[in-house]
Amino acid sequence: MRHGRIGQARVAGGTGHKRTTLALAVAALLSGCGGTTLNNPFSTAPPPNAEIPTIGERFDQLFGGSGKVPETASDGTEPDCPVVKIRAGASTYAVAPPGKQPIASELNFQATITRTARDCRRVGGQINARIGIQGRVIAGPAGAPATVEIPVRVAVVQAGVNERVISTKVYRTTVSMNDTGSSPFSVVGEDLIYNMPANLTSESFVFYIGFDPQAVTPPAPSRRR
Repeated sequence: MRHGRIGQARVAGGTGHKRTTLALAVAALLSGCGGTTLNNPFSTAPPPNAEIPTIGERFDQLFGGSGKVPETASDGTEPDCPVVKIRAGASTYAVAPPGKQPIASELNFQATITRTARDCRRVGGQINARIGIQGRVIAGPAGAPATVEIPVRVAVVQAGVNERVISTKVYRTTVSMNDTGSSPFSVVGEDLIYNMPANLTSESFVFYIGFDPQAVTPPAPSRRR
């Protein structure tokens, strides 16, 4: 109930009744609501794990109406993440029928990335990162299949004169195409782990994302008698 709202109560009577009502309200706040324990709003202790935003909540915060990025926690449990950048030449994923070039008039479908989110946790000297990617698949003139696999590669790169890849992973999702010819997709990478030495900060790294056509799951071999 991190973002819970406390409604205003209309209290009738004199000052004594108001004090009694206030005491009961504070007691209710500290004891919980419907069996769920709430944090003491005056406590300086770090929030429990249950109150750390999930990647879904982070998507809502980043992609919702406000578009405001949550601030870094002061206790260091949620350090600033490196910025997310799309690799040059990997912002779209265009697929054409076998033997055809992926040009506009020959496409089966084309996928594009529209929004991203990231979330980090420090565990000792390591950073556990989650990268969220949202996009859209549009059917082409050649006709899209009923389902489409979207392969996305995420890389942690140490920035500098000579960039160095620290970690890289491929994440896939399957999209069901609808009758409108345009379907959204989302991919969340939950297990991207890398070391952050004490002398470096998040500004020393970059999250690069992009489509990786070479990472499409190969078709299963056909059975022959």
